Amino acid sequence: MGRLTVDLIAKNSIHVKNRRDEPLEQYLKKLTHLNFANKNIDEIDNLSICKNLSVLYLYDNNITQIHNLDFAINLTHLYLQNNNITHIANLSSLQNLTKLYLGGNCISVVEELEGLTELRELHVENQRLPLGEKLLFDPRTLQSLKKSLCVLNIKKNNIDEIKELACLGNLTQFIAEDNRIQDIKELEYVLSQWQKLWYLNLSGNPVCQKAKYKDKIMVLSTSLEVLDGKEINNTVRQFLLNWKAFREAKKKIATEKPEEQATQQTLDHPQVIRNQALRSYTTPGIRRFRKPVDHLMKIPSFSYSRDDGKSVLPPVLESKGMGDGVDRIG
Repeated sequence: MGRLTVDLIAKNSIHVKNRRDEPLEQYLKKLTHLNFANKNIDEIDNLSICKNLSVLYLYDNNITQIHNLDFAINLTHLYLQNNNITHIANLSSLQNLTKLYLGGNCISVVEELEGLTELRELHVENQRLPLGEKLLFDPRTLQSLKKSLCVLNIKKNNIDEIKELACLGNLTQFIAEDNRIQDIKELEYVLSQWQKLWYLNLSGNPVCQKAKYKDKIMVLSTSLEVLDGKEINNTVRQFLLNWKAFREAKKKIATEKPEEQATQQTLDHPQVIRNQALRSYTTPGIRRFRKPVDHLMKIPSFSYSRDDGKSVLPPVLESKGMGDGVDRIG
């Protein structure tokens, strides 16, 4: 266990060799790269004299808290992976930071990065979380990073939802292997917001088992070049795009065709349509004949001739009135 101090830097063999006869204070003021990875460091001391520091390697140590970095206003790369950090804090002054590596720690919430307006890469993969917990994101941090962040690594963090990440519209690389992402609709929505994405790795997520998962992703994200570690074949993508366009056109035609046929039938056969309408119309108040045919069929002849040659009605009908056998009108 140890503290990262100015004296520790001065005693380091590499810096002793590089410094030669140069005064320590002058050497530290010019120092731009500092590598104390895997040195059992558990705390960062006051290093304010190293004002030109741009790259700091502190991975594979035992650091539990981030502090005493306010001086490093020129820092662009910070490597803190594989420590014991539980909380992201005290980084807001690093306004020139472009790459932040925090993988392999014990962080449960990505937060307090609102001041890092130049941050391009954020690596928070493989956090050592309590059983059943997942890595969370503070909405304020996401909003502050939506214009700058290009690379996000959230591998192995039990994450099952990514809809909140849709605001990161400038993402070009998204690494999210071995999580619990399974909603293909949510994934399609998020990808529709990431128009600049060219690298996507979701290997080991349940969503990869969905039917035609890769086909859907290739068609939806036309900017994508690498999917789950494999380069996308543009010929295959173009075929899928053409097939999708064909199916949509066919569906549209099938929807419009019945309406067009009905309209054309009306134009081509107006009399048929008119006759159908007339047959379905019943004049109110007029009843149909009731039994005239059945009654008359029992009579051999409707008329016969008298001796004088005149035709007369049969006797059975002589007594009936003109309207008998017919329902009344009205």
